[in-house]
Amino acid sequence: MGLIHIEMFATLDLVGQAPGGPDEDPAGFPYGGWQAPLLDDVAGAQVASAYEGTDALLLGRRTYDIFAAYWPHQEGGQDNAIATLFNRIPKYVASRGTPDLAWAGSTHLGPDLAGAVREVRDRHENVKVVGSLNLVQTLLREKLFDRLDLWLHPIVLGVGKRVFEDGAVPTNVTLLAPPAAGPRGTVYLRYGLAEGTPATGDMAASDRGAASG
Repeated sequence: MGLIHIEMFATLDLVGQAPGGPDEDPAGFPYGGWQAPLLDDVAGAQVASAYEGTDALLLGRRTYDIFAAYWPHQEGGQDNAIATLFNRIPKYVASRGTPDLAWAGSTHLGPDLAGAVREVRDRHENVKVVGSLNLVQTLLREKLFDRLDLWLHPIVLGVGKRVFEDGAVPTNVTLLAPPAAGPRGTVYLRYGLAEGTPATGDMAASDRGAASG
């Protein structure tokens, strides 16, 4: 069985909507493209490194359409390495509609999304989920992920779709590496899915004294 890795960009208040541009997901959201002023070489290198070993993409419909219009035309350019990778590997699209699958190597997942994602994970070693916020929320809710790479950006928007919306389920995760901060304040966090559900305790109870002693 392979691994499903979620790559997600978010603000400090965990808004994940439309980081890439104003036309990405504009409905009722005035801050599309909020990530651009905060990009730096450190984050760029982190993202590039995160794609190493990727052998499939799992995308929501909106992200797929954006990628399909862009990446097939980028080989030989500044982003050649990622373009070559994305154009070569299989792309799986989660959509309730009938997407145009003109991008070579694309497959539309069936109505049983959870079952289809499990089949994709069985078929590949390293499946990357990029953007695709609605899809990500489903994967988080179903615990159909193995790793969550989260870039937290030093801004607060107060509006927009958040990474964890209503319906999120209690989930344990474990930090896989120390947080890494970039020169503009973006913090890269790598979490792995852990067993069980969050425990509770009483900070006034005896275990508090034991922890602080």
